[in-house]
Amino acid sequence: MKLICPECKNEVDLSRYPNLAKDQVIECDVCGITLLVTNIDGENVETEIVDEGK
Repeated sequence: MKLICPECKNEVDLSRYPNLAKDQVIECDVCGITLLVTNIDGENVETEIVDEGK
């Protein structure tokens, strides 16, 4: 799976979330923004911004 952070445009390290699921909150390891997983479609992960981060 692959996720590009909507804030900093870097790839989010999803290896920290081995059981990634819908409605799970994850954090971008580069900019610290908090994202809510809204949908997982194959290799695509869709998210919504929860908190702008650091």
